[in-house]
Amino acid sequence: MPEGDTVWNTARVLGAAITGQTITRSDFRVPRLAAADLSGWTVAESACRGKHLLLRLTKDGREPLTLHSHLRMDGAWRTYRPGERWTGRPAHLIRVALHTPAAVAVGFHLHELDLVPTREEARLVGHLGPDLMGEDWDADEAVRRLLARPERWIADALLDQRNLAGIGNLYKAETLFLRGVSPWTRTGDVADPVALVAKAHALLNSNRGRFTQTTTGSLRRGETNWVFERAGQPCRRCRTTIRRWTGGDHDRITYWCPHCQPGNGPPDRA
Repeated sequence: MPEGDTVWNTARVLGAAITGQTITRSDFRVPRLAAADLSGWTVAESACRGKHLLLRLTKDGREPLTLHSHLRMDGAWRTYRPGERWTGRPAHLIRVALHTPAAVAVGFHLHELDLVPTREEARLVGHLGPDLMGEDWDADEAVRRLLARPERWIADALLDQRNLAGIGNLYKAETLFLRGVSPWTRTGDVADPVALVAKAHALLNSNRGRFTQTTTGSLRRGETNWVFERAGQPCRRCRTTIRRWTGGDHDRITYWCPHCQPGNGPPDRA
């Protein structure tokens, strides 16, 4: 599940493979970009903003371009050696392939694939809140944005990328559990929003450099999360049964421990 840390790690893997490389051939498999040709363009930087990945390109005498993609729930970038078989995902999911002398970068099931002048990046990512994985992370601004709508459920507010960029369902559930906050607490009623934001920041950044997402500290299968995707199993702290609910903004899934996260429950709970 690509969240901010996964996208950050993906950008670094892509950067290590193709930064400084000149594209010899590009193959776009989306109608809007079918005629685009990036041959002769050099990959200057592989960067990210929240869950958005940005490949910045340069070419002598031309205005710099940015290839923007969003991984959403199932997108991925993979890199291969020239001539190596593109394994790991079905070929019909390929949306773009960038060939360079050193490697081939292949994007599978990418969403919101765009090619824009770099100076127009803000049109695609300018609405995002402070980036939890960014060098310009601003915790005070993130808290301010969260509290701007005090009546909103904190679970929904954390997922709103306009408040802080990078949190998905996994880090939403794990952050709220570790801070002992019910997902249905009104944002304005959260006892310590500063500590909540700090916990989210710490969790995402603890997984820099690895694709196994852990919030417990364990990398063993089945031990990486406290509540996420553990509905029906006992809480690791109190042994209460972890519960799952679907609803709220965009009908997102929420996992929580009723004992460790006291307070408001979902609206359909008896």
